Amino acid sequence: MREDHRGPMPGHPPRDRQEALRKLLWIGIWLAFLGAPVSDLLKEEHTAWATALGWLALTAFVGVYLALVFRHTARPFARATVASMVAFLSCIAVVTSLTLDAPWLVLFVYVSVGCGAVLPLRAARWAIPGTTAVMALIGLTTEGDWGDFVPALAIPALLGGFAMTGVRQLVRTTVELRQARATVAQLAANEERLRLARDLHDLLGHSLSLITLKSELAGRMLPDHPDQAAQQVADIEQVSRQALVDVRAAVTGYRRATLDGELAGARTALTAAGVAADLPRTAELPPGLPPGAGEALAWVVREAVTNVVRHSGARSCEITLRECQTLDGRFLELKVADDGRGDAAVTAGNGLTGLAERLAEVDGKLEPAAHKGKGFTLTARVPFL
Repeated sequence: MREDHRGPMPGHPPRDRQEALRKLLWIGIWLAFLGAPVSDLLKEEHTAWATALGWLALTAFVGVYLALVFRHTARPFARATVASMVAFLSCIAVVTSLTLDAPWLVLFVYVSVGCGAVLPLRAARWAIPGTTAVMALIGLTTEGDWGDFVPALAIPALLGGFAMTGVRQLVRTTVELRQARATVAQLAANEERLRLARDLHDLLGHSLSLITLKSELAGRMLPDHPDQAAQQVADIEQVSRQALVDVRAAVTGYRRATLDGELAGARTALTAAGVAADLPRTAELPPGLPPGAGEALAWVVREAVTNVVRHSGARSCEITLRECQTLDGRFLELKVADDGRGDAAVTAGNGLTGLAERLAEVDGKLEPAAHKGKGFTLTARVPFL
């Protein structure tokens, strides 16, 4: 599954000028259908006064439509403002269609799309067919050919309006999903903090209490019973050393890398960097691998993805995990491949030496391969016992 978030995030305002221009261009493409009223004005079949008012009405219509659709999808207007803008667009569409010619009926398509984009779903269900019906009724009174305009515009008006309501629902679902993911991540972080606090309390609570108690006891014994006080001090030293061992063991457990955790982190890092990620959701290691193989492979994923994000300039990255049989025996193979510049230097300074040493501890091998202009591939193999 590939993900690419190079464009504007759905439901969010543009993050920079480039995204704003891209979004404006995407919306502006659909203004090409306004060629009919523009052509009508350029024919010079209307009076100069009517032509001037037509250009003014068309300019005002386009400006309000762009403001409504462009901004409202990211930072909604107040409900009264939305209603006023939709009413303004509807009035321009009605007046121009009645006073000028049939080509101006195309404005109703934009009114319908605007209703689908900004009105509440319940209101849009009525406003879209209502707008189409008004267009059809006005079409009967225009001087143009009914067969050329109204039937050709009724379907786009209905489909465009209802399609926009579907897009709104999709954007809303996407935003809610992103918020849910953020909530899950926050809950996971809170749970991890609670687990850390609980473990530290279990590890150190008893030891520190015992150290405090024996310290007080040694202090009382010191003047009259120095031998017994020395014994209490020795006990304190023993308890503190054991507490230190327990803390180190706990910290080592917290710092241990897991393949599932690194794959999840890799997906997040690649997506945030705008790199399309194609990698397993989970990695269930088969039996028969040497102890520590999963942690060694996890470090390979971390280092490789870090290099992809920072140095490769890649647009996509693929991570695969599979069993393979070679002349040297049966292996579990992890491969990280990108389509970047492929000019990464295979040197001790880029972390590859450290990965090779970790894999050597489980009798594994690391095979980097740079393909200039065609990407970089890092392959790690761990033998089965």
